[in-house]
Amino acid sequence: MIHADGPLLTVDLTAGETDTENIDPLLEQYLGGRGVGTRLAHERIPFDVDPLGAQNRLVFSTGPMQAAQMSFTGRMNCTGVSPLTDGLLSSNAGGFMSRNFADTGYSAVELTGESDELVFVHVRDDGVEFEAVPDLAGATVPETLEYLDAEHGIESDQTAVIGPAGENAVRFASIMTSEERAFGRGGLGAVMGAKNVKGVTFAGDSPPDIEIPAMQMDIHREAATDDHIMKRQGTVSVMDLANEVNGLPSYYFSEQSFAGVEGINGDAVESKKYKKGTCSACAFACKLPTRDEERGVETEGPEFEVAMAFGSNSGVDDIVDVMQSNALCDRLGMDAISAGNTVAAYLASEDAFGDTDLIHETVEKIAHREGVGDTLAEGIDRCHDDLDVENWTVKGMDFAAHEGRVLHGQGLSYAVASRGADHMYATVYSVEYPLVPDDQAVNPEGTLGKADMLVERENLMALNDSGVVCKFSRDFMTPERYEDLFDADFEDLLAVGARTVTLERHFNNQRGFDRTDDTLPYDLPSFETALEEYYDARGWSDDGIVPESALPV
Repeated sequence: MIHADGPLLTVDLTAGETDTENIDPLLEQYLGGRGVGTRLAHERIPFDVDPLGAQNRLVFSTGPMQAAQMSFTGRMNCTGVSPLTDGLLSSNAGGFMSRNFADTGYSAVELTGESDELVFVHVRDDGVEFEAVPDLAGATVPETLEYLDAEHGIESDQTAVIGPAGENAVRFASIMTSEERAFGRGGLGAVMGAKNVKGVTFAGDSPPDIEIPAMQMDIHREAATDDHIMKRQGTVSVMDLANEVNGLPSYYFSEQSFAGVEGINGDAVESKKYKKGTCSACAFACKLPTRDEERGVETEGPEFEVAMAFGSNSGVDDIVDVMQSNALCDRLGMDAISAGNTVAAYLASEDAFGDTDLIHETVEKIAHREGVGDTLAEGIDRCHDDLDVENWTVKGMDFAAHEGRVLHGQGLSYAVASRGADHMYATVYSVEYPLVPDDQAVNPEGTLGKADMLVERENLMALNDSGVVCKFSRDFMTPERYEDLFDADFEDLLAVGARTVTLERHFNNQRGFDRTDDTLPYDLPSFETALEEYYDARGWSDDGIVPESALPV
C-alpha cells in the first residue's frame, strides 16, 4: 500500500524545542493525512483536554498523493480538538501548501504547548526557527503575508497563518493558506491562536521518494478535458437545483427556498469570475476568483455553502454583497460558513435580514470580539439562547447548505458525523440530488436502509482525506483506480477510512459524546431506527459507543 513517507516533527512551543520521530508503522496503516493525524491525536492528546489549552495539539499532515502530478491532489490536513464542537476534528484545505509541506521531508508536523510570546514557526528541511513577531498582533491575513514576503521572501503558498479571529479565540476561526484557502470548519485557527502562533511556514528541497503509478496521468488528462460546470461556477452551480427541490436554507433555516436566488446563483458568480483558479497540480480548476470593479471587491468565491450562509440564509440577494462578506472572513481568518450562519442567527434575532451594512459590521465585530461580536464569536450552539433563536447545530457545528430535510440520507449523515453538521464528512448529498445518474442515484426520501451506504461513504471520504485526494475527484475515481493509485485492494483502502472514523468516534466517546449527541433540530422518518442500523453497521453499541474490541490495534 502506497503511503506517505517521512518522520513526525514535534514542535514544543513551551520549551522552544523540536523532536523527530519515525512513524512508519502508522503511515503504513493510515496512509497519511487525516488518518495519521487522527491516530497521532488519539495517542497523544489527553481525552479531557481543553481545546484552547496547552495540551491540545495541532497536527498538519499530508499524504502520498502529494508526490503525484495528478489533478485533485493539492490539499492538506490539519487535526486537533475543536473549540467549536469540543470533539476531535480534522479540517482540509486546498491551495498550494501541500507540496511545500512535503518538500520539508516530514510526513506530519505537530504543534504542542504554547509560546509565551507571539511567534512564527519556520519549518525547513534543515531545521526549525522560532521568530518572535509581537508587532503582528492583530494583523489581518493579508498584512501578515505582506510581512513574510517583505522580510523573508516567503510566499503565501508556503504558509498557514491566522488573522485577528484566531488570536481572539473566535470558536470558528480558520487557519488560512495561499491567502484565501482555509482550514475552515471547527475553529482550529483559535487553537493556533491559543498557542500564540501567528503562523507556520514550510520550505525545503527534500520531497519524499514515493513512486506514483503512471495511470495518474489518465485522471489528470480527463480532468483537463472534461467540460464540467464546476469549472465555470464551482460548487455554487448546484444552487438553482437546491432551490427547485425546496432544499436551500433561507432566513436562518426558517425557509427552504429563496425568491432572490438568481442574484446569488452560479450564473451570478460566473458573471463576476475574471480568471481561472485552481489548486496545486490540478487541471480541474474549479475555484472562483471573482471581482467587482465598481465596488472594489475582489475575492475567491463564494462557493455554495458561503452563498447560502451569507446569501439566502441572511436574506441577501446580491452576489457582490456576498463576495464582500467572503472577502472579510478570509481577511480576518474565519470560517465563512459558520460566520455567515451565526450572523444569520443574529439577523433573525434583530428582524434585520438583508441588512448588508449590519452584516459586514457584525463580521468585523465577531473577529475582534467587540460588543455583540463577543457573544456571536462563541458560535450558535453557545449563543442561541442569548439571541432567542433556534439552535441550528449538531455537536456545536452549524449546518451546511445541503438540506437534510429534503435529502434524508444527508440529514442522517449530519447527525452521526463526528464533525457535526458538515456536508463533507460523507457527501451523501452527492448521490441524493436528482442530477445523479440513475445507476448511482439514491432516493432522497427516507433514512432506513441507508446505513451501509453511509458507512461506505464515510470510509471513502476518510480515505480521500488520508491520501490526500480532493473529494471533487468523485466523477473520475473508481474502485479500480484507487487500487491502481495506492497499490492496494479497495476494501483494504476503505478499512483505512473505517479505522480513522472509529478512532474519531472513540476519542469523542471519551469526552462524553454518545447517542444523545447524534440528534437533529428537525424530524426525519424512522430516524431512531436508522441510527440503530448505522451503529450496527459500524459495530458500535446502541448508545453510539465504540467498544474496546472494535478499536484498531
